[in-house]
Amino acid sequence: MMMNLPIKTRKVPFVVFFVLINFTVGPKLVFGQSSGSGMEIFSQEIYRSMSNYTSVFKNAIKRELGYCILDVDADWDGAFNFTKDLTFLTICAQQLKGDLTQRMCTEAEILAYGQGFTKGKSGTNFLKPNINCNLSSWVNGCEPGWACKADKKVDVDSIKKDIPVRSVDCQPCCEGFFCPRGLTCMIPCPLGSYCPRAELNKTSGICEPYRYQLPPGKPNHTCGGADIWADIASSSEVFCSAGSFCPSTIVKNPCSKGYYCRTGSTSQERCFRLASCEPKSSNQNITAYGVLVFAGLCFLLIIIYNCSDQVLATRERRQAKSRERAAQSVRESQAREKWKSAKDIAKKHAVGLQSQLSRTFSRKTSKKPDLKGFGSKDSALPPAGTSKGKKKDKNNLSKIINDIEENPDNPEGFNVQIGDKNVKKQAPRGKQLHTQSQIFKYAYGQIEKEKALAEQNKNLTFSGVISMASDIDIRKRPTIEVAFKDLTLTLKGKNKHLLRCVTGKLYPGRVSAVMGPSGAGKTTFLSALTGKAAGCHTTGQVLVNGQESSIRSYKKIIGFVPQDDIVHGNLTVEENLWFSARCRLSADLPKEEKVLVVERVIESLGLQAIRDSLVGTVEKRGISGGQRKRVNVGLEMVMEPSLLILDEPTSGLDSSSSQLLLRALRREALEGVNICMVLHQPSYTLFKMFDDFILLAKGGLTVYHGPVNKVEEYFSSMGINVPDRVNPPDYFIDILEGIVKLSPSLGVTYKQLPVRWMLHNGYPVPMDMLQSAEGMATPSGEGSSHGAASSAQNDEAPSFAGELWQDVKCHVEMKKDNLHLNFLSSNDLSDRKTPGVFNQYKYFLGRVGKQRLREARTQAVDFLILLLAGLCLGTLAKVSDESFGATGYTYTVIAVSLLSKIAALRSFSLDKLHYWRESSSGMSSLAYFLSKDTVDHFSTVIKPLVYLSMFYFFNNPRSSVTDNYMVLLCLVYCVTGIAYVLAIFLQPGPAQLWSVLLPVVLTLVATYDNQEDSKYVKYISDLCYTKWALEAFVISNAKRYAGVWLISRCGALYANGYDLKHWYQCLGLLIVMGIISRILAFFCMITFQKK
Repeated sequence: MMMNLPIKTRKVPFVVFFVLINFTVGPKLVFGQSSGSGMEIFSQEIYRSMSNYTSVFKNAIKRELGYCILDVDADWDGAFNFTKDLTFLTICAQQLKGDLTQRMCTEAEILAYGQGFTKGKSGTNFLKPNINCNLSSWVNGCEPGWACKADKKVDVDSIKKDIPVRSVDCQPCCEGFFCPRGLTCMIPCPLGSYCPRAELNKTSGICEPYRYQLPPGKPNHTCGGADIWADIASSSEVFCSAGSFCPSTIVKNPCSKGYYCRTGSTSQERCFRLASCEPKSSNQNITAYGVLVFAGLCFLLIIIYNCSDQVLATRERRQAKSRERAAQSVRESQAREKWKSAKDIAKKHAVGLQSQLSRTFSRKTSKKPDLKGFGSKDSALPPAGTSKGKKKDKNNLSKIINDIEENPDNPEGFNVQIGDKNVKKQAPRGKQLHTQSQIFKYAYGQIEKEKALAEQNKNLTFSGVISMASDIDIRKRPTIEVAFKDLTLTLKGKNKHLLRCVTGKLYPGRVSAVMGPSGAGKTTFLSALTGKAAGCHTTGQVLVNGQESSIRSYKKIIGFVPQDDIVHGNLTVEENLWFSARCRLSADLPKEEKVLVVERVIESLGLQAIRDSLVGTVEKRGISGGQRKRVNVGLEMVMEPSLLILDEPTSGLDSSSSQLLLRALRREALEGVNICMVLHQPSYTLFKMFDDFILLAKGGLTVYHGPVNKVEEYFSSMGINVPDRVNPPDYFIDILEGIVKLSPSLGVTYKQLPVRWMLHNGYPVPMDMLQSAEGMATPSGEGSSHGAASSAQNDEAPSFAGELWQDVKCHVEMKKDNLHLNFLSSNDLSDRKTPGVFNQYKYFLGRVGKQRLREARTQAVDFLILLLAGLCLGTLAKVSDESFGATGYTYTVIAVSLLSKIAALRSFSLDKLHYWRESSSGMSSLAYFLSKDTVDHFSTVIKPLVYLSMFYFFNNPRSSVTDNYMVLLCLVYCVTGIAYVLAIFLQPGPAQLWSVLLPVVLTLVATYDNQEDSKYVKYISDLCYTKWALEAFVISNAKRYAGVWLISRCGALYANGYDLKHWYQCLGLLIVMGIISRILAFFCMITFQKK
């Protein structure tokens, strides 16, 4: 059957015939001569006439066939420029004796032939014959392959629509021409075709190599010439066969060895050096190049697979040693300079110290020393140790300085005695500092306080002189005090209390422990303090430093340690801490100081031995669970927070590891950090290391909130005494759980303990709590601060529909609050300027690049799968000239889309928890997203090369490698962006499923060809990226087909709705889709994140 072309293309073939009309100008002067000069003049005349024609009809051709013809001159010259060999015209003119013009088809006849490519309204597809070849009379010349002379003189340049009468001197069609059935005129065959005279096969009665038979009842009739030129499927016998080349339409030569000839070739093409081309080869076999590339890539991937970890680990060890030496040098030089400056000044002015200095240092011995204080009756501050009435040696400080300088490594500690009551309140617990660095840190902190006080009084103290003379810039963390009053959280949609009437205060420099049975709302309490309680209605007050401001305004100096150990497993311990320090410490802090901060945290957490070890993942073993927990805490400690909140940091740790962690946190408290943590069943030793204790009962009610050393005293006042050898917190929690039954003689039950605490402190008690407490009468005239809650309870259980409706409302409210929290903006009151987006982008880029190098084995597996996919598809899905390689390219779009999406899912799907933690701490979401996308560009550039290295060399299409690479590059960029959306918006399982289904379904939609439904499907397919990619592939291949392929090219492009001019448009749409997908992915990332 013939290809379906638009009706508007019916006039186009007249181009050929108008040119050929000029061939007959002066036939008697040319065709009778065989000299070279005559043929040269004839060729020049033909070329001039064709040039004139194309200049006249170029605009019409562009308008009607612009979708399949870009360069009119190049395409039509490639099809009908016969100046190189006019032998077929000479032979035809000699056979017809000069009346060639009377046998050429006119415009009306060309239009009639063009109608055969278009289905009429009735659906028929036959050529309407002229008046000589109607259905009732069939004269000579109407059969295929024959042509007749016009009865009257025919003006081939006429634009008349009438078909002339042709019934004179009917003869077989000349070689190099074709005569359609039902027409009695000749049309020249295009270049790349082979149109010889047909020969009768007496066995089958067919005129070979064509498909028509002799007229019935005329056995003596002879075969004519070619009868049709259409697409390859309808007229394959006209095309120059594969393995041969046709320099002229009447000559066909077999391909020589070392050359190959595709279907429709006018010349033979030389094979590549390593390609094998036997005689009559239709294509060159370049699989040798594919094998070489495959072997090279496999060898490279094997090297990367086996050596990436070793190379990266060696490099990191060298860098870590360099940083360690630099940090040690900076630490020693700073300590030496500070100590030397303070020592010199102290020696010069030791005599006057007793009038201003409020601290004394004494070396600790086995016996209690006789402490000598510095002070006098005229001292502005009360002298230390004056309560014992003993004089202090005025030269004691100089002796201590000399003692420390001579033996700085003495294991004995120092006692710091503080005379000022205000200073004593803020002193560290135990007031013993055991190392030289600790005593200096504490001493210089006090020096800074005295300096500020002296500047206010305009009387600079001697300690201030020391600080100024040593020119030391003391960094001081801002303090955060959190007070909460009558804090209540009610679950929206269910009216259920998660936290109720909680009142208290968290002080800077103190470590608070929150304990209670399961369901007591411990984690909810921490979420309420940090402003992250989604789906809840909050009442009461939360004051930060005495002001009713949002605690989110201080998020840059607030550290939150989640219960799960959210640490990057493919980074070392030091790399995790160093990245957190660089992104969250102040931007103006020197790098040396940041190094010292990281070193201090590593030392305090006992991570020196594993600092260069990978944290590890589920698949790859790393450090132990306890060490991982300490790294999880260290991520927040390195940013030097003012408020540190920890959710069960000791869960899963043994007693020694828990004590090590808590000692590190107590050292942070010495810096003025406010620390609050949730614990489960701590040991007695661990319990005594806390300053404050918050005990919650089920329902989020407070049972106790105060100092640790007074909790037993409080419960004893109610008659609840802790038995011997029983851990107090365990005993209290067992009481609240109902495991330990209280004696009835006490007059109190475990349910009444929260009310007892509220009454003990004078807090307002809700009316329903008073009424529910047994043995407690409701005071007359008193009501709840919240308003009396309705005591009438509905005895009837709620219906299933009611419970379902409550769950739906609760879920909707939680989603609404999450969105509100994600877009909630608050003023920054932390007074810390962290690195900007660009600097964080650089830090993220370095981290992601390092992670990708450690995941080189996974990348190598991805590339290997792409290689195998290209090998299989290149071997099995051979390029078909009929479809211009559409089948192989369809499989390519599906395979590349699927494999690229699944690989791109890992970029965000596996790091959601890490992003949620980092973004909630104030890190830039934009820097995080751009760094991931930037590193993935490497795979975007490499993957098309990997796939084409197999597919192209085994498939060998006519399109160039560059065109195929550009399409694949844009395709991978597009599908990577789509994979980002799936990875961020969906869970890993559904995201993988959608990554597999999308390319398959969209490709089916893009290639759907049902005439009844195509009108509606076409609008959908125009929005599919698979359609753009497939169109770009087909266009890049179709534009390489010329000459005899013109009708096939135009028919295939028209049938699929493709346009040669849309190649750049398709690439642009793929890029735009990739950009839009990334914008949508970023929006989903910042919108649907969990806090």
